[in-house]
Amino acid sequence: MELGLTEEQRILQDMAKDFAQNEIAPTVEEDEKNHVYNEKIVKKMAELGFFGCIAPEKYGGTEMGYLAATLATIEVAKESPSYGVTFNLQMNAVQGVLLAFGNEEQREKYIPPLISADEYGCFALTEADTGSDVASMRTTAKEVDDGYVLNGSKMWISGVPVSTIGIIFAMTDREKKHRGISAFMVDMKTPGIEQRAITEKLGLFSSPTGEIIFEDVKIPKDSIVGKPGDGFKIAMYMLDRTRLSCAARAAGVAEKCFELAKQYANERTQFGQPIVQFQMIQDQLARMWCEHEAAKLLVLKAAWTMDNLEQAGGRPTLAISTAKYYCAEAAVMAANEAMKVYASYGYGTEYPIERYYRDAKSYQSVEGTSNIQKVIIARNFIEKRD
Repeated sequence: MELGLTEEQRILQDMAKDFAQNEIAPTVEEDEKNHVYNEKIVKKMAELGFFGCIAPEKYGGTEMGYLAATLATIEVAKESPSYGVTFNLQMNAVQGVLLAFGNEEQREKYIPPLISADEYGCFALTEADTGSDVASMRTTAKEVDDGYVLNGSKMWISGVPVSTIGIIFAMTDREKKHRGISAFMVDMKTPGIEQRAITEKLGLFSSPTGEIIFEDVKIPKDSIVGKPGDGFKIAMYMLDRTRLSCAARAAGVAEKCFELAKQYANERTQFGQPIVQFQMIQDQLARMWCEHEAAKLLVLKAAWTMDNLEQAGGRPTLAISTAKYYCAEAAVMAANEAMKVYASYGYGTEYPIERYYRDAKSYQSVEGTSNIQKVIIARNFIEKRD
């Protein structure tokens, strides 16, 4: 599906597809089994320019935009949903925030090493008791004469414990609730910061996930991104971009599950013929096809909207949440139907479909649950009354 892609975008898409199939796929099953995060793979992704799509050339970027980044994300996620997460950590989240809210010194300091993967990024919003209710976060940043002191913890943070820099959201004025949240760029090697891995999880075994503990962590005043109290606004801006990446990964998983199910249905023989000849299998494949095609179109539309905000009429939130919700549901549906096509073999580890089945469930939770996306979508339909 090209849909009027530029030559540059098609080249990047093909490059990402070749890389995923030739560099990631050969070891993905072993790496997932052993919970291996292969930094060599991430560095190769950086060398190919995958993390520079949204940044200007002066920071080492290519300025190709979110649509180009989305095309690459889909191709990588088809082979490894785990390494698809890396686009968020190295680009969509941290770079997106710095380009919109950071000062020039912060951009020059952090964006180039994120593009080259000389630094590993993360963003820390979620806490053990704070998910969708961002304003209830307990992590604090107390202002002192020469900086801020961070205390608290963050949970389910992608990139931990390997992250070296990150955007940390903390309360600077609790009385103001969500207007009292601020954002900080933090060196994750700062004394008082402890990163702990979460290894007991359902899937995405090659994508590090963990907890961050802050105990009297002293950070300089110039760590703040934007102004004090801008944190909620920054978080919502960031989530539009991270949800786009999440939707792209989900679309990739949905497409891969369809491809695997189609291949297996043509190879598996029962009652003297390939099972693809049976109408129930055809029904499953037809629905999977329609769902993943629709999902892909929605995420490409959302990416185009992000790249053309003025032409699209302003904020991209509706397009992003629509894509994120639909793609997450499509990925879970495709994985579930593919498991049925594989039957008992899908339940075993001989085939990769069980891995995609486990990984797909993450998309209904991360970057805002499916329920939250429906709330965001529905708000656009509620007419304001006097």
